[in-house]
Amino acid sequence: MSENTSVLSAPKSVSAGGLPFLSARVGMVLLVGVLFLLPFVLKGSWVFTLGVCFANSIGVLAVSVLVRYGGEVSIGHGFFAAIGAYAVAILETRIGLPLYASLPVALVLGVAFGVFFAWPSRNLSGIYLAVSTMALALALPELINNADAWTGGYEGLYVSKGIIPGLKMSLQRYYVALVLLIAVAYVLARLRHSRQGLVLLLARTHPAAADAFGTRRVWARVAVMGISCGIAAVYGAALAFASSTVSPSGFTLWSSIFLLVGSVVSFYGLTLPRALIGGVFLTLIPLFLSGSGAWIPVLYGLALLGVILIGHYAPKISELLHGRSKETS
Repeated sequence: MSENTSVLSAPKSVSAGGLPFLSARVGMVLLVGVLFLLPFVLKGSWVFTLGVCFANSIGVLAVSVLVRYGGEVSIGHGFFAAIGAYAVAILETRIGLPLYASLPVALVLGVAFGVFFAWPSRNLSGIYLAVSTMALALALPELINNADAWTGGYEGLYVSKGIIPGLKMSLQRYYVALVLLIAVAYVLARLRHSRQGLVLLLARTHPAAADAFGTRRVWARVAVMGISCGIAAVYGAALAFASSTVSPSGFTLWSSIFLLVGSVVSFYGLTLPRALIGGVFLTLIPLFLSGSGAWIPVLYGLALLGVILIGHYAPKISELLHGRSKETS
């Protein structure tokens, strides 16, 4: 009798465990569908703004990867974003390559520069690594201006070559940024459930155990930095295409700091909804506060504090309400 009961109860437990996963997938499909249909509802300026928002969401994912898998904070990811942006802009301006041909080059350069930076700083952590990345962000504008023969100096470069024949350029900027965001989020989801992703997390949380399995923490940190900087380069390429311009003013120290802020707002999440939260905060909040004058820093700080508090207490409030509903039922 007990064996029959256990056999009959097994499908219920499986289906109960599968329902949240199924609902999450359905919700993700609905979210992607809504995002693809938005340009047919919104005006042109909002289509442009959301394209930039999707690009910023990729930048948020780049910083979040470093925090989640490496346990480190970067204040200089704008440097690696600039590598991707200028790679796309220079290859289009000099050679005439469209984005689908220059994007792989930007990705490879981002990974290579990330590994090149991570290797000599592999023993740095915490505030020391953060300050070293900040040095990159501080030096970046001068490096761009001094290489004005290639970068265009203060005036910058334009990215205007389309990649989808017959589609309006405004829609191309929107959809390309959206597709790149979805692709990065999908790759990170695959990494999270892969053996390699588990090894990287193990190297961060239990370095001794990782060493016992043959994975040194130093190599794991270099790999995470390479992945993070590669995504940052993709972010720079997406931002260049979505905004149509590349200039030193877009890759300052503050740009890197705001990427970190977006990552904090998204609670270092590596999913598409979490990335969108960070991207929306980076893109839309300054837009809404643009007419507030001297109150912009105050209101921006309050908005940041409000989002963090809501995200922190929302699960606890949900558990409390769920517990009360069970008691009443």
